[in-house]
Amino acid sequence: MKPTPEQWVRTVLSMIVFFTLLLLVTPLVLFLLLISLGRLTNFIIEKVAPLLAYPVFFILGIQFSIEKHIRPLPSPAVYISNHSSTLDLFCILALGLPRARFIAKWELQYNPLFFILGRLTGQVFIKRQNSEEAVQTLQKAYTRVRKQQLSIFAAPEGSRKHPGIIGEFKKGPFRTAMDLGYPIVPIYFEGNQALSNGGSLFTRKGTIKAHIHPPIDTSGWTLEELEERIAEVRSKYISWAAEDLKLPEETVGDTSKQR
Repeated sequence: MKPTPEQWVRTVLSMIVFFTLLLLVTPLVLFLLLISLGRLTNFIIEKVAPLLAYPVFFILGIQFSIEKHIRPLPSPAVYISNHSSTLDLFCILALGLPRARFIAKWELQYNPLFFILGRLTGQVFIKRQNSEEAVQTLQKAYTRVRKQQLSIFAAPEGSRKHPGIIGEFKKGPFRTAMDLGYPIVPIYFEGNQALSNGGSLFTRKGTIKAHIHPPIDTSGWTLEELEERIAEVRSKYISWAAEDLKLPEETVGDTSKQR
């Protein structure tokens, strides 16, 4: 769908505001980390990061809310979400998950602000094209994650540009949960797909709700049945997306069709 002039203006203005805020926040983050010797990292992720997202939602005309189907939020845990929209980045920031670190694509570091903030706050950057190197990077982070009782956030689809509405799930986040002995907490972003999907930077006005669902115990999982377990989790997302978009589940789960 061709963007309207209003969508052009809102999108450009929201990007200007986001990167301006990012530029202003970076020295503040550096100062807070220096005076606290790094002890304020979780505060920054839980309280400061959402402040970058909500102005963007306001400019785009989007109402964002969080519905927690479990209280309190499990921690530590491996949080996962669907990933089909440019809006997902702002939704993830707005969540303010407790003691969370994000698994992000290596290319984000090409932006110097993302590089500085990501490295300062201990995010994990992986090269998705090289699965062996990605696994090694994650395994190196395990010691720090266990010691500090940190949670991990990852999008099992890997990229927002994928065939189908719910793409194939990669093994990485699930193997990480098994290795760490953490539960998996599914998060479904309702509304993202309808407002802005795939590689589009433009978005329509509307409502997004982040559903944080009850945790999935991984303590009894084995490598032999891992693919089956992943399929079970993905089927939940297919069901949620079908209800969200009012489509048949077989359509939502078909990755042979481009969106």
